[in-house]
Amino acid sequence: MSITQPSDPSVAADDATVDLTVIVPAYNEEDRLAPTLAAIRDHLRSCGPADWELIVVDDGSTDATAAVTEAAAAEEPRIRLLRTPANRGKGHAVRTGVLASHGRRVLITDADLATPIEELGLLSRALDEGATAAVGSRAMPGSRIAVRQNPLRVLLGRLGARLIRAAAVPGIRDTQCGFKLFDGDKVRTAFGTSRLDGWSFDVEILRFFHDKDWEVAEVPVRWAHQPGSKVRPLAYPKVLADLIRLRWRTASPTRLLIPALFLFASFVLYAGLWGGPGDRYLVDSGSDQQQWEWFFAVTADNVAHLRNPLFTDLQNFPLGVNLMANTAMLGLSVPLAPVTLAFGPQVTWAIVLTGGLAATAFSWYWLLARRFVRSRWAAALGGAFCAFAPPMVSHGVAHPNFAVLFMMPLIIDRALRLCEGARPTRDAVVLGLFLAYQIFLGEEVLLLAVTGLLLFAFGYALAAPDVARALAGRLLRGLGVAALVAVPLVAVPLLWQFQGPQSYHSVLHGQVGNHPMALLEYATRSLAGDEKTAASLSLNRTEENAFFGWPLVVLAVAVVVHLRDQPRVRALGFTALAAAVLSLGQNIPLLGTDKTLPGPWRLVAKMPFFESVIESRVAMICAPVLGILLALACDRLAVRRARSEREASRRLLGWAALVVAVLPLVPTPYRTVERTPAPPFVADGTWREYVRPGRSLVPVPVPSPGEVTALGWQIEADLGFAFPGGYFNGPWGPDRVGIYGPEPRATSDLLGKVRESGKVPDVGDRQRADFRHDLDFWRADALVLGRADNALALRETVTRLVGAQPERVGDTWVWDVRGKS
Repeated sequence: MSITQPSDPSVAADDATVDLTVIVPAYNEEDRLAPTLAAIRDHLRSCGPADWELIVVDDGSTDATAAVTEAAAAEEPRIRLLRTPANRGKGHAVRTGVLASHGRRVLITDADLATPIEELGLLSRALDEGATAAVGSRAMPGSRIAVRQNPLRVLLGRLGARLIRAAAVPGIRDTQCGFKLFDGDKVRTAFGTSRLDGWSFDVEILRFFHDKDWEVAEVPVRWAHQPGSKVRPLAYPKVLADLIRLRWRTASPTRLLIPALFLFASFVLYAGLWGGPGDRYLVDSGSDQQQWEWFFAVTADNVAHLRNPLFTDLQNFPLGVNLMANTAMLGLSVPLAPVTLAFGPQVTWAIVLTGGLAATAFSWYWLLARRFVRSRWAAALGGAFCAFAPPMVSHGVAHPNFAVLFMMPLIIDRALRLCEGARPTRDAVVLGLFLAYQIFLGEEVLLLAVTGLLLFAFGYALAAPDVARALAGRLLRGLGVAALVAVPLVAVPLLWQFQGPQSYHSVLHGQVGNHPMALLEYATRSLAGDEKTAASLSLNRTEENAFFGWPLVVLAVAVVVHLRDQPRVRALGFTALAAAVLSLGQNIPLLGTDKTLPGPWRLVAKMPFFESVIESRVAMICAPVLGILLALACDRLAVRRARSEREASRRLLGWAALVVAVLPLVPTPYRTVERTPAPPFVADGTWREYVRPGRSLVPVPVPSPGEVTALGWQIEADLGFAFPGGYFNGPWGPDRVGIYGPEPRATSDLLGKVRESGKVPDVGDRQRADFRHDLDFWRADALVLGRADNALALRETVTRLVGAQPERVGDTWVWDVRGKS
């Protein structure tokens, strides 16, 4: 028998090795330790290795644990006792034993022998087959649980185990079973770097093995709950906290730096907005920033008052707006409702844009590092491009539903897991949940993503037909399960979207395909961009959906050619080419002529859902494809070492090509201006003297997609009044075709023309009759004119329609029409 203090790996360095070391941590185990030691001793004597040792680590016990061990050691000299001066925790005890061990293999088992020592053979077989560690598992098919725990304890334990597995040890179902066999040298290395003293130590060790790519096998074993366990299910949160602190302390600088760089880049883009979210307005967003802030505000208001989050009548009164049929991003606006209520929708807008782009970059980085490249910096380059590519930056000024795409890499990863078939049911269920959530973030972008994945699948089938056939069955089965999960979750909202109040069937936008040169030029907000060139090739600044620059296009072709031996690369090349051609629309211009060719978009232009897609947006599919190709190229350059001067020259040329392709596309910060504040009539609540409950306030001119000032007024008034018109998508005509804004009415059209022309029209009986009819329809109590283009003409026109002069309230003109409607 020997007694030592806690030690380091040098304790056993000069001693002869043995085949097996068994370590039993013990704290106040006098009642059950003796039969445990006897069982282990007898098993090892009868069928264990010839050379073995059994180490009991007394972790500061206050009972006769040490005496029991000494008695057993007196009968069997291969039993050793190590004592710690105070109770430090199971992790400290096991570390003490492991670092003092001599075994080529090391078994750790609990003093209660909940897993019988006879199960050692199963774990040994796993190491014989090449694993470096074997974990006894109660969760694997084939495990046998003789005596079960209390059901509540089981439920809490499983939940905690899932959290730990997700946070620290992917792939291992049961991290906490106390029966584990390790390669001796490797486990001593792992414990030499360990830091946790509590019972979460084994998760830390398994994580170390995972990070080292040392194979860990999970083996089903017999197990029986033993009374007197010192571990409680509610200790799982503490374990999780320990692991988070450990991961933070031990995380590599690269892993911390890369997400920090993404967030920094996003802050630089939106620096002007953060200079005062309540006062700053993105110049190029047009009416969209005001619309999005209104979406966030009305969603938060619905949540706070437990109203239907899919509908509101604050705009387009009294018909209302179908929020599910608009881009309200309920997947973010609902969970961020507390932020909106506390700090205002302007702050939520800034958070969604800034955090969304950074999260999107990190999500793509995670996918690339996990599945495509070895170099984290290569993954970072690809992730950054996927999030900050010209089309995303273009939409990032006004359309977060097209820029905040952090779910897409997660969806792609789950689809790839279905192809692998390791856990098909679980992966299909998770995919279904992801798809359901993405529907509440953006449906059109999900449609584009599905289109891109279908193109990739077709390209991969052409590149590797045998592999595609082998994977097709499990993928289709998984997608079927995912659909069964997703459809019930989204059925009611989608039914409301397509059949509910103010629903519509398609959106009129005309034919808006990309010009072929848009694929080769630079965007307005790219470092090498030219505003006039981009404007001549796009619908507007928020729809610069291509603009990748010719050097990147050339580089992408070169990468596909160079890596053509990989089927996935050939499939990526096909996807980018097909998406680019589809984005040209139904009629493709012939360069240098006034003629066009029929485009393949004609094949899908009339199909459901696709009929509402702006076809130039299909080029956005190219962005992640190009990001992946960039990551692959960077990885090849970073990982391969030049073996000759010629290879060194090629690598240098490759790095230069990357710089030439990517540097001109670096986005420049968004410009902001100071927004016009709401008039005192609205801001100080004077409007309440004029507008009764259930009635509306009519801004002059009537709000429309081109005139959204009233949306800001409404937010400033805490959504206290409703108004007609507005900026949203809604139905028009008997066919319920989707349009931007409300159905036209005589008065709103008349005032809109006055605002544009500055001319006072003739106002006769017909115009006054239409005006009274519209006031009745709108349930109007007051008309309000603040600062507006051609305000004098508008004031005179409304005065003629009302038949009375307005009242001056501060800098606002008010017509009280409560007795006229």
